[in-house]
Amino acid sequence: MLYTVGMSNIITSLQIQQKDKTRVNVFLDEQFAFGVGIDIAANLHKGQPLSAAEIEQLQQTDERGRAYNKALYYLGFRPRSRAEIEKYLTEKEHPADVIEHVVQRLIDQKYLDDESFARMWVDQRERFRPTSARALRFELRQKGVDRNVIDEVVEEVDDEAAAWAALEPKVSRWQSLEQVDFIKKATGFLARRGFGYDVTRRVCKRAWALIAEGQSPIDDELLDQADDDTE
Repeated sequence: MLYTVGMSNIITSLQIQQKDKTRVNVFLDEQFAFGVGIDIAANLHKGQPLSAAEIEQLQQTDERGRAYNKALYYLGFRPRSRAEIEKYLTEKEHPADVIEHVVQRLIDQKYLDDESFARMWVDQRERFRPTSARALRFELRQKGVDRNVIDEVVEEVDDEAAAWAALEPKVSRWQSLEQVDFIKKATGFLARRGFGYDVTRRVCKRAWALIAEGQSPIDDELLDQADDDTE
């Protein structure tokens, strides 16, 4: 909340906040006026008069600094898309002009880059939770990534390779299943990862061939039935 400019606006006290030692309360004419970061307070002193323009500038600089630090904290958990940062700072009730300033600063400093974020997202999925290109597109759209960036990044995804990477670790766990039960589990699992019918059929056949060691080919009718059940 912005301080209402008074008559003299002379700094009468600078006090470090009790709950946050990185911030300083500024008192003008014996009344609390606003808080600033300790780095900003270092340039202030008791008895210093402040003009209305100086007060506004101090408050704006502080607002931007607080929003920037919150954004860095949020980025500390994992990389974020531009839209995620904008949403986060909006929820923290920072003004639109402050958010725009902070986002541009983060972009300039290479902390925000939607193409790098999208590639990281796809790479993490490929390593730890292989997912279809269709599912990846949906996830990245949910993160607010531009469609052109998504197209460029996801076009490199090989759905069949990803489906096999997802299913292969399950093969040893499901090798004792009857064929019908294996098909239900495998097709349901791949459907939840967003893989389509043709890819699912090929990968299931490949997996069953490992389990049965070529002795009993997978039943195409069972695969068709399983596909109908997942729709």
